[in-house]
Amino acid sequence: MKRLDLILSERELDRICDALRQAGAPGYTVMRHVTGLGHGGAVSDGMEFSGFGSNAHVIVFCEPAALAAIQAAVKPLLGYYGGVGFVSDAEPL
Repeated sequence: MKRLDLILSERELDRICDALRQAGAPGYTVMRHVTGLGHGGAVSDGMEFSGFGSNAHVIVFCEPAALAAIQAAVKPLLGYYGGVGFVSDAEPL
């Protein structure tokens, strides 16, 4: 099983979720108002009020055969709107 972690602006969350569904992702988990420090600088809790700069974390678990279609759908959006994605192996409990 594969795990795909996406960190992106909440403003683009609907586009990413639509792309995931169209690519055949079996499901996903969304965590909003993610804060931290990355290549774009810091995202603080104080930005939540306006929504400016707020990030979301999207997690997808899928079979390896589904990964290529999901990557093909999501990668151009991350490149255009910004954000990062990472793929790792996942083992069910």
